[in-house]
Amino acid sequence: MNHSRCEPSVAPSSSGHRFIFHVTAELTGCRLDHFLVRVIPGASRSVLAESVRVGLILVDGRQRKSSYCLKVEECVAGTLSVAPAMDLLPEQIPFEILFEDLHLLVLSKPPGLVVHPGSGNQTGTLVNGLLYHCQAIAGVGGDAARPGIVHRLDKDTSGLMVVAKEEGTHRRLVDAFKTRMVNKHYLALLHGILEQKAGRIVAPIGRHPVHRQKMAILENGRFAVTNWQVVQEFSAGFSLVRLHIETGRTHQIRVHMASLGHPVAGDTLYSGGRGKRKFPRQMLHSAQLGFVHPVTGEDLAFSAPLWSDFALILDQLVTESQQERRRRL
Repeated sequence: MNHSRCEPSVAPSSSGHRFIFHVTAELTGCRLDHFLVRVIPGASRSVLAESVRVGLILVDGRQRKSSYCLKVEECVAGTLSVAPAMDLLPEQIPFEILFEDLHLLVLSKPPGLVVHPGSGNQTGTLVNGLLYHCQAIAGVGGDAARPGIVHRLDKDTSGLMVVAKEEGTHRRLVDAFKTRMVNKHYLALLHGILEQKAGRIVAPIGRHPVHRQKMAILENGRFAVTNWQVVQEFSAGFSLVRLHIETGRTHQIRVHMASLGHPVAGDTLYSGGRGKRKFPRQMLHSAQLGFVHPVTGEDLAFSAPLWSDFALILDQLVTESQQERRRRL
């Protein structure tokens, strides 16, 4: 169905070319960003959002927010932003692929591996490895630095990630994460013995007002929910917990657990140097991931065993707990 009253002179998904649409009665009240997704299906949502943000797309000649509700007969016109070109080098980066088809792949990310290039860091990332594995991923998602990336893990967090191999799959997976249709379970080693053995944290998260590299619980932050359950406790004063996150905010588990007074072991950003024991990294692992395949409709569920460094720490804690029990006998 054609939702515009006048056809653009060029394909609207072509960056740099002007397009123009008029809002019909049936789309009155539609948000600007939702309208653009419908009339320009070939463009990624990130490109559309950026184009609106910087004023490349106007409504009746005025700059509006993505959330603006359109009125009948208003004219939506402009161009799409062009992401700056990045000459990313395909590199042979080790990571385990658990599932792959024409549309997506699921992998287990090693600890210490940055997901995507950033300022002054354009090599040695997961994205470089993905481009080596599948050149077709380049450009998927509209962000030149993050082709195919649907969600991310921190550098020192290990475990499961899903990556899109083509545009339609990327768009649908992003929607699934936003609408909380993806099951995400983590394992974390926490400082201390938790008084409650299970719980649910509902606390909004936003950028720390002073320490910009950190996140914090803020009244005006983004809605965030973490469910946790103790799996095992150790005599050395640590707890292994399983976490189910309903949302996916930056540093969510690390911030929420630290707010309880039980930060993730090895987390130098949020633990405040707590304890004398040394850890190779933050002890956080994406253990389970489940979602509906956006193309086939198949229910997919994946598990990734703990990385060897995490497993070794747990073995040491188990041994210490056993020795402590023997001393008490």
